[in-house]
Amino acid sequence: MSEDYYKTLGVRRDASKAEIQKAYRELARKYHPDVNPDDKTAKEKFQQVQKAFDVLNDAEKREMYDRYGSSFETRGASGPGGGAAWSAGPGGGFTFEDIDFSQFFGDRFGEQPTGGFGDFFGGGRARRAQASAKPRRGQDIRHEVQIPFATAVKGGEVQITLRRQSGKTETITVKIPAGIEDGKKIRVRGQGEPGPRGGKPGDILITVRVAPHPYFTRRGNNLHVKVPVSLAEAAGGGTIDLPTPHGMVALKIPPGSSSGTKLRAKGQGVAPLQGTPGDLFAELQIVLPKEIGDADRQWLTEFGRRNPQSLREDLKW
Repeated sequence: MSEDYYKTLGVRRDASKAEIQKAYRELARKYHPDVNPDDKTAKEKFQQVQKAFDVLNDAEKREMYDRYGSSFETRGASGPGGGAAWSAGPGGGFTFEDIDFSQFFGDRFGEQPTGGFGDFFGGGRARRAQASAKPRRGQDIRHEVQIPFATAVKGGEVQITLRRQSGKTETITVKIPAGIEDGKKIRVRGQGEPGPRGGKPGDILITVRVAPHPYFTRRGNNLHVKVPVSLAEAAGGGTIDLPTPHGMVALKIPPGSSSGTKLRAKGQGVAPLQGTPGDLFAELQIVLPKEIGDADRQWLTEFGRRNPQSLREDLKW
């Protein structure tokens, strides 16, 4: 019984070669056994599609078929090789290696295998080999650096020494943004490991650790400092010079100030690159002289009698 190859591919008898190839790609995807593992007829249908394509895609075979039908094979022409699903068709026919399955399956099957279709769908060695041959981004380098408290507040630069995978040691300079906090990370783009096969280099990810300051502490963008003052300055008031990240400021002490009194210097805290600068809070700490003469001790005692205070009424266990 003569087979109608045009009907098998679902094309007109005057279909162009491009139309035949398009129909073949669609049917190959539809009927291939690897796509239809539970359909026992898929392999037979697929072989029929392959057989029809091998003939109609070859100009000489197609002419013979149009004259004599599928019986042209018995007239001296070589058969279409209906079982040759994995080899190129006679006359440079289309094979599965020629199919761009990315149009059907997206990126998952966008790479062409060098082996069979089963290897293609199974993500086998050929596909993995092609994937590994592509340019890849280099690895990131992770590093930790400790910076001075003042550098974290005002910004600056720090040098770090890296040992790369190649064994080479390299020193680079890293910019520290003003206001960075302990534990934050800085990304230095393009300075990581080189990318294999010409890929983009990775980055350097630097975790910043801020060393403590002997006097200043930080809470958000505010700075806090304990300022020692004399008994005379606390009792009589006055003006003292206070260092800040932005220079010296004059701090006025109200008369009669006690230890623990907090004075605020507005805008003298951390000034980040973005956001409102914080303030500086100075906590007064009254410091008495190590040695007090008899006359001064007597005067202080008399001063206490004239100015009695109940300082520990609320102090309870």
